[in-house]
Amino acid sequence: MAKIETPRPIRGTQDIIGPDAEAFAHVVETFERVRKLYRFRRIEMPVFERTEVFARSIGETTDIVSKEMYSFEDRGGESLTLRPEFTAGIARAYLTDGWQQYAPLKVATHGPLFRYERPQKGRYRQFHQIDAEIIGAAEPQADVELLALGDQVLKELGIADVTIHLNTLGDAASRDAWRAALLDHFRAVKGDLSEESQERLEKNPLRILDSKDARDKVYVADAPKIDDFLSDEAGRFFADVTSGLDAAGVKWVRAPGLVRGLDYYRHTAFEFIPDEGSASANALGSQSTVLGGGRYDGLMDSLGGAPTPAVGWAAGIERLAMLVGEGHADLQPHVAVIPVGEDALTVAQSVLAEIRSYGIEAETSFRGNLKKRMQRANASGAAFAVILGSDELASGLATVRNLSNGEEYKTPIRTLDVDLHTLVAVHKFNRGSQPDPLADALEGTQVKMTKDGLVISLLGNAPLHSDDQ
Repeated sequence: MAKIETPRPIRGTQDIIGPDAEAFAHVVETFERVRKLYRFRRIEMPVFERTEVFARSIGETTDIVSKEMYSFEDRGGESLTLRPEFTAGIARAYLTDGWQQYAPLKVATHGPLFRYERPQKGRYRQFHQIDAEIIGAAEPQADVELLALGDQVLKELGIADVTIHLNTLGDAASRDAWRAALLDHFRAVKGDLSEESQERLEKNPLRILDSKDARDKVYVADAPKIDDFLSDEAGRFFADVTSGLDAAGVKWVRAPGLVRGLDYYRHTAFEFIPDEGSASANALGSQSTVLGGGRYDGLMDSLGGAPTPAVGWAAGIERLAMLVGEGHADLQPHVAVIPVGEDALTVAQSVLAEIRSYGIEAETSFRGNLKKRMQRANASGAAFAVILGSDELASGLATVRNLSNGEEYKTPIRTLDVDLHTLVAVHKFNRGSQPDPLADALEGTQVKMTKDGLVISLLGNAPLHSDDQ
């Protein structure tokens, strides 16, 4: 019989497990925690939309629409597209689902996106992003709020070596005047521009400012600057954004070359970029932007809606996970419960339930002798092992072993959950892990493991034995 061939993974996709998966989850969990602090509503969006949603919002002439979208016809002959980004779908929902009633609306989401592009480090054909938007707020304070959210997400992830690169695109009148000046400037040297920039010239001259081609850079350097065309209102808007960032303690630098090519972008454009020579810059290589976005006050018009101010950003989860790496190292210590013998299995299940009810991560081994189960507990990175054998069941005292130093002590099975909660809290505090109310309360606490039980000295108070709890 012929061997059945195993299907191969699709190029540009990834199967994630182990530390990479933990780093991925850590990014999402941190984003969820911080967006709640800022009162951004959680939303869920379809992974596919009618193709026109992206063609009209992103622009039919862009590389995303013309080359990178995964589009297909369904059985009814309708053209559908797997979402290449979040904003267009969120804008469609705002118009079709009556979300205007919530304006100004602060929303956040995360999930998979799809683009057919060349896979490389930190870039995939199915990738994932976190995304935040404020819709229906024309005030510059909305931009500050959104930028502060992004800044705090990165800081909470431990990614501190980045700076916001910030620019203004002005209002519609400012942008139109700037565009006309750019057309005149680049038309005069059209023959010297790269082929790609010559093609872009009449369609969207702002995109030439993004060119990495050496033939274009000399002309980009002395191209007209947006500051020469800003209206008084647009100038005040940008000044309010920058002063708000200063007040919020958010680090930024001016980036006059930072643009957004699509006509619906207005005012603020920004990218969070690793500082030169930093660990993040070295880790990402050429994929330097960590988080990016801007104000898109003209987008709703392109989808048939009323003019609606909006600002948003997105960040690649895979890219952030690369920067987080294994450094966050599963910050929550866990406990391995090791039953020895048939009689201990039921007790172990009860102990596991009690430990988990305290919010402590715990697991057990289902096979092997004591030695092998202890080896698995050590390999898993457990902080403590709880051994339940015949002696422990007979005495009612569990054996708890600190796997970092080998110390052991006995504690009543009936109070095991309380003792472990205290032990884990102290362990977390000593490791400088995530904030924990009990760990914070135990600053200065010393824990001793003795054959008589757990002895805790609380800030010089009398010792507390586990038997007394």
